[in-house]
Amino acid sequence: MQELAWLISLALIIVCAAVFLAVILKAGTEAKEQDIQGGPYRYRRPSFWALVGIGVLTAIVSLSDLPYAAQGASSKASQVVEATGYQWYWTLSRDEVSVGEPVEFRVTSADVNHGFGIYDESLRLLAQTQAMPGYTNRLRFTFQKPGKYRILCLEYCGLGHHEMPAEISVVAR
Repeated sequence: MQELAWLISLALIIVCAAVFLAVILKAGTEAKEQDIQGGPYRYRRPSFWALVGIGVLTAIVSLSDLPYAAQGASSKASQVVEATGYQWYWTLSRDEVSVGEPVEFRVTSADVNHGFGIYDESLRLLAQTQAMPGYTNRLRFTFQKPGKYRILCLEYCGLGHHEMPAEISVVAR
């Protein structure tokens, strides 16, 4: 999906560059009356509506399958992990979840803002959200492989910031 988005973006950039180049080359010539009535101006209205259609279609395609549910929507996650950030540690209501099943992390903070980041064994960031005092963020994530995953703080929260890793085990059902 990422490669498709890149290719579409690249194609649109090339089209825009070609249009700008045509305008620049045409800018030095005088406009004739027949050019104003016909010529390139006859494409203005159809081009506008084509771009509107492409924009609406792009919005529908790209927003129809968001990877996360709305904040207030009910969760289909059968596994819930309450995560609270403190200076300088995490508390998790459970430290083991099943692979292939959605997990809802309910993330908050007891003191200052923290960043809640889930990392795989090679320390690649998989998902993240903010941990804020007085507010609970819901992060829904489905682990695809069993193993040990690290939870690290992504926002500097004081002198012991680097000392607050946690770990969650993902096991086969």
